[in-house]
Amino acid sequence: MKASFAEFYVLWDEYLGRETPLFHIETCEWMENLSDEVDNLLMLPRGHNKSGIVTVFNAWRFYRDVDDLVLHQGATNIDALKCSRAVVRILANHPLCKLNNVKKSHGGVIKWWVEGSNDEQYGSMYARGILSSVTGQRAKHIQNDDVEVQKNVATEENREKLKHSLTEQTHILVPGGTSLFIGTPHSYESIYKEMIEAGANCFIRRMFEHEYRIEGRREAVLNFYPEYVFSGIHKYSKCLEENKHYTIEKHGNGYKVTLLDDYSFVDFYAKALWPERFTKQEMTKRRKKCRTINEWDSQYQLHAKPIGDVRLDPDKLIPYDCEPTLKYANGVALMMLGNVRIASASLRVDPSEGKKDSDISSVALILHDEQGRMYWHRSISLKGEVGPTDESGHNIIGGQVYQLVQLIKEFYITRVTVETNGVGGFFPSVLKSCLKQQGVRCGVTEIKETKNKNLRILGAIEGPLNSGVLWAHVSVLYDPDKPEDDSFEVRIMRSWNPAVTNQIDDPLDSLAGAISDEPIRIGKSHNKNDYKEAVNWRTNGGVYEATVDFD
Repeated sequence: MKASFAEFYVLWDEYLGRETPLFHIETCEWMENLSDEVDNLLMLPRGHNKSGIVTVFNAWRFYRDVDDLVLHQGATNIDALKCSRAVVRILANHPLCKLNNVKKSHGGVIKWWVEGSNDEQYGSMYARGILSSVTGQRAKHIQNDDVEVQKNVATEENREKLKHSLTEQTHILVPGGTSLFIGTPHSYESIYKEMIEAGANCFIRRMFEHEYRIEGRREAVLNFYPEYVFSGIHKYSKCLEENKHYTIEKHGNGYKVTLLDDYSFVDFYAKALWPERFTKQEMTKRRKKCRTINEWDSQYQLHAKPIGDVRLDPDKLIPYDCEPTLKYANGVALMMLGNVRIASASLRVDPSEGKKDSDISSVALILHDEQGRMYWHRSISLKGEVGPTDESGHNIIGGQVYQLVQLIKEFYITRVTVETNGVGGFFPSVLKSCLKQQGVRCGVTEIKETKNKNLRILGAIEGPLNSGVLWAHVSVLYDPDKPEDDSFEVRIMRSWNPAVTNQIDDPLDSLAGAISDEPIRIGKSHNKNDYKEAVNWRTNGGVYEATVDFD
């Protein structure tokens, strides 16, 4: 009778002179019964020996069945080969493997065979990076060990490449085989988040079972007793002590915590996963090493967040759900958004023509009120031909410009700005023809952008966003097909990185243009008459009287 994986793992720890924590045994028991119907997901915090458990798991699989076929994919080829070498070492030294003569027979590091294997083509173990081609391979078990890293998910394009490689595995896994994902999230659009939502078989253990965060306040009522209390992050991080930095008192079935000083934010934690190894002192050191709170949340608490800060945080957009209406008062036309008067509107079009990586013309409509607030009212992707005509070749009957003219008519736009970089000069000409045919009076301004695009986006959007004057209509914020999900625009904002030159940013480019097309308004509250003038206390040269005779 063969040993279970938990027994096999404990024996290996004893061979190495290590104690086995309880959650490692629980992990082993879960891994021994992987589902062959859905993907399997193992998530443990950084430093909790995820990859180490996986290498022992591979050795155990060969111990149980020398005809097993394992495809191991890491973030890079180098990462994958580390696992391959480790499995060979375990087979050569594990007491049960030595007893049963289970060892590497022949092959290199990328592909090798176990002694007694009947396979002659695919290799008992095949190790490659996730972006390497494995077409033509076959496997009974596929592993994806930390394939979601910052480099692989930095942009929308990189995430699509990663997902494409993972899709290829569908055709590699033999019927009845199992797939296992191991890792920590590195993005809001994490593949692990998608797997959980799709019903994957999951084993997830966070650094702390209980967590609670407060921002900008001194009191909190918790349903657990806080064992670890941290303020701030990176060099501003501090491990707070009871009765020195905060007090705790019983409050019903919970605990009321009162801070004795002001902090930007404070995290309360309890029930650590591996307290013997990750002491309070060790976690304080690691907290100071994390440069952003997102890094801490994703790598230790396993929340789907990017490691770095989000430069254009869509959570700072103020949502609204109303449409502008045209009213008349004393013979004057007024555009109202709810009870707010709209002073102007800017419509920016970034045509698809001349772009290598996109066939979409991005349109942004911004409404501006008298107080300087901006309302991102529409973000539209125009697809298809620019302006297809009827058989006569004279009348435009559809296409991108036709869609745009309908938008101009709906919101009474009097001017539209078209970016003409590349060969985008064709778009304004067709747009003018379409406007003329439909009898719409609207000016078309052509502009050629020369400034670096990332600097342009950052310079236009970051200020209004962080100042709380940039609002967004719900149609911009939420996916129309899945209202509970973020829209394409929101996902782009979260993943946008000013340091990356080649990334999907069309909605942001058109938004930045629309913001820049109108001057920033200073609200009426900034008028001089609303303020009391300060006493002029500065010195002067005094007052003198002189008689002057110019004759």
